Amino acid sequence: MDNAVAVPPDLSVEIPADSTPTPQWFEEALATPRREGWLDSAGCPIHYFSWGDPSKPGVLLLHGFLAHARCFAFIAPFLAKEYYVVAYDFSGMGDSGVREAYPDEVRLQELIDVARGTGLFDNGQKPSIIAHSYGGSVGLLAMERYHEQFSRLVICDLMTLRPERLMAHAKESGPPGSQDPKRPNRIYPDYVTAKGRFVLSPPQKVNEPYLFDYMAYHSLKEVAGDWTWKFHPSVFERSTDLRERLLAQARRIADAPGPIVIVYGEQSALFDDDSADYVRECGGGHIPMIAIPDARHHLMLDQPVAFASVLKTILVM
Repeated sequence: MDNAVAVPPDLSVEIPADSTPTPQWFEEALATPRREGWLDSAGCPIHYFSWGDPSKPGVLLLHGFLAHARCFAFIAPFLAKEYYVVAYDFSGMGDSGVREAYPDEVRLQELIDVARGTGLFDNGQKPSIIAHSYGGSVGLLAMERYHEQFSRLVICDLMTLRPERLMAHAKESGPPGSQDPKRPNRIYPDYVTAKGRFVLSPPQKVNEPYLFDYMAYHSLKEVAGDWTWKFHPSVFERSTDLRERLLAQARRIADAPGPIVIVYGEQSALFDDDSADYVRECGGGHIPMIAIPDARHHLMLDQPVAFASVLKTILVM
């Protein structure tokens, strides 16, 4: 159990100096007291945040590939009045440590270690998992192996396309998350230059520019006066056949044990209305699916308040 005292973050550090104007709701959300810490998972330090009262029902937040826990830092406070909320950085990303490899068993063990180490299993109430994009595949693993320990999984815009659409997407955009794992991250002479190279994957505009600024800033780190990415290139090393996994995604979702809900951006390139139909055709007709209007893959950057409201509604279902 994490016994650290929750404190309000310093917004002068949390919000980048070059941010476009930020609305009041965003600043109030970021100012919500939270705990920050690291715990050990098989010898690797895992960075996490937590919000709310640990005696309340738990919610575990999982971010996308190359992202970090702060993509939920302005969403979690909306949930923290009624829930104990934990978000963490996967190893090799954000402010967590680096490993030599990241097989499924490692990702699954991290999830369990974080849930156990932050007290999500301690109050007699099964926690929920809310997972965005790549995090959804980790959440699926947790439900397939340990569904009896969780109350539900909310999958948020996990790439799920019919085989012919998946092949067309790969031909046009290349395999998702593809880079030479042995190529060091680029070093930039200053923050402005580094930020200029920050792009979302898949590329998309965002409805809220200050959230793009926020994510860019917290995706970078300063090293000896230069700037580089927080993620480590080793995360591109694939221990499984990604193509085969993506082809099986809809069936895995449909067959996964335990309650599942899907949330997606109505304009997403990775999960859309046709993806929802495909999951139903694969046997997932029992799964509630909610499309958020005027949102693409990065739901929290397009419609943060609507996204938070949908999550709050799901958690009381």
